[in-house]
Amino acid sequence: MSWLGGHLGEIFQLAWQHAWLAGLPLLVGLAIALPLGWFASRNTRAYVALVTSAGLLYTIPSLALFVLMPLIIGTRILDPVNVVVAMTIYTVALLVRVVADGLQSVPDDVRSAARAMGFGVVRRLVMVDLPLGVPVIASGLRVAAVSNVSIVSVASLIGTHQLGDLLVDGFNRAFAPPLVTGIVGCLLLALLFDGVIVWGARVLTPWLRGGTA
Repeated sequence: MSWLGGHLGEIFQLAWQHAWLAGLPLLVGLAIALPLGWFASRNTRAYVALVTSAGLLYTIPSLALFVLMPLIIGTRILDPVNVVVAMTIYTVALLVRVVADGLQSVPDDVRSAARAMGFGVVRRLVMVDLPLGVPVIASGLRVAAVSNVSIVSVASLIGTHQLGDLLVDGFNRAFAPPLVTGIVGCLLLALLFDGVIVWGARVLTPWLRGGTA
């Protein structure tokens, strides 16, 4: 406890850094995955191509991708942008299929009713397909959020500071307090992200709350 009390400021700073390194790619990745997933949901060939490509991207080891980023986008080796871009790639890779499957889960009779009411493609997407696809998309987003929090900790090995620093420090010194603090911090951050996504999904699907009640 004495170690924890003497390092609270550093821990909160690392936690904040970890949160935005994991959270910003989640938002950007979702914004990119939505149109890609929509396109994939409307075209079988596009679905196969995009889902396969996304799966291959996710197989790239995180440390290798972090190291390669400066060569690809021309940044400095220690620039946090490298981590943000790499994590965005991972997020898109996870979410493209989820978005496509979420949009495809909308019942055909609902789509037919929307077309009969004069809804165009964009209006139907915004007012019908996306709202009804929220539960599926939110489930995938929860997985991506937890994955991001976990993978970001690896970036300590390339000098990007966040909660992973505590894991590396504790392991290198065989010293439990920073190691345990890093593990608990990552766990709490993942739970926080998960809770926010669950809350957001509930807000966007009030009809499901009414059905449960």
